[in-house]
Amino acid sequence: VQLQASGGGSVQPGDSLRLSCTVFGATFTNYALGWFRQAPGKEREFVAAISWSGHSSYYKNSVKGRFIISRNNTGNTVSLQMNSLKPEDTAVYYCALDENSPRVVVGPLLGVDYWGKGTQVTVSS
Repeated sequence: VQLQASGGGSVQPGDSLRLSCTVFGATFTNYALGWFRQAPGKEREFVAAISWSGHSSYYKNSVKGRFIISRNNTGNTVSLQMNSLKPEDTAVYYCALDENSPRVVVGPLLGVDYWGKGTQVTVSS
């Protein structure tokens, strides 16, 4: 299984970016997808997750109301729409797949089985 992320870039505070991630080679279903990020000098942290059905999602508090996670199971993709970006959102963003997640996402992904390579997001004036 491979996850391929794209869409990072450099923007100014208040701008928007959309990250996308495509899942290749998954022969199973009912997996949750999510996004994590790692800022320089900090540990990787959870950002958002979405269930297989797309009907439930969960966000880190600091991105609630600004970020929206969505998925398209036909295209095996997950996206993260990031609005009102702040300098503290600067990080390398990673998409993640949890093969054994519950059907309803009620918290951060705790058992990531597969990671994508990161994509850099820089928010600076």
